[in-house]
Amino acid sequence: MIVPQSVNFFSVLSFAFLLTFPSLFAIINPIGAALIFDGVAKDFTRPERAGLAARVSAYSLCVVFGALWGGAYVLSFFGVSLDALRIAGGVVVALNAWRLLMSDDSRADRKSGKPAAAGEAPIDPLRLAFFPLTLPFTTGPGTIAVAITIGAERPSSGAGVLAFFIGASLAAVANAAIIWIAYRFSGRMTELLGPAARLAIARLSAFLLMCIGTQILISAVGDLVREWRSG
Repeated sequence: MIVPQSVNFFSVLSFAFLLTFPSLFAIINPIGAALIFDGVAKDFTRPERAGLAARVSAYSLCVVFGALWGGAYVLSFFGVSLDALRIAGGVVVALNAWRLLMSDDSRADRKSGKPAAAGEAPIDPLRLAFFPLTLPFTTGPGTIAVAITIGAERPSSGAGVLAFFIGASLAAVANAAIIWIAYRFSGRMTELLGPAARLAIARLSAFLLMCIGTQILISAVGDLVREWRSG
C-alpha cells in the first residue's frame, strides 16, 4: 500500500477516499451489523431506536477518527508495532466471526435488548449505544486495526498530509452515514427480508468477516516473513 507522495492535492484526496471507504465498509459490514442492532433494539420504541442509531453512528465515527489519526502514535508510545496490531486484530476478527457463524440462530434476539423482567428497572437505550453496540459490534478491534493501518500509511510531509486527512475523513463520515441509515431502518429491512433471508445474510456476513480477519492475519505474517528474510 503506497500513498502518492508527490502528486497533486486531489489525487491524494481521491486515493485516500478510495482506500479508506471500501476497507472500512468491508470490516464494519453495516448491513449485517444492522441485523444485530435490530435484535438488540427490537423492544424499543421508534424514537428510541432512531436516537440509538444516531448515537451509535456518532460514536463509531469518533472511534474511527481516533484510530485513523491518533492510533499510530498510541502504538508508538507503548512500543507496539503495526504488524503486531494487524496480527492481533486479524485473530480477534476471525474468532468473533467464527463465533457468530457457529452461534445459535436466535443469538441476536437474546442480547440485552430483551424487555426487563418484573421488578427490574427498564433499560435505557442510550446506555447500550457505546457498549456493546459501538464496541464491539459496529467498530470493534478489526475496524480499529484497519483504521490504524490506513492512518499509518499517510504521506510523511507536505500538502499530501492534509489531502490524505480530508479524503480518509470523508470516507469515515460516509461509512458513519451508512451505519446510521442501516440501523435507523433495520426494523423495516428485517421485515422485508424474512427469517430465512435474515439468517442467510447473517451467516454470509459472518463468513465474509472471518475471511477478512484471516486476510489481515495472512498479510501481516507475510510482511513479517519478508522483513526477516531481507534482514
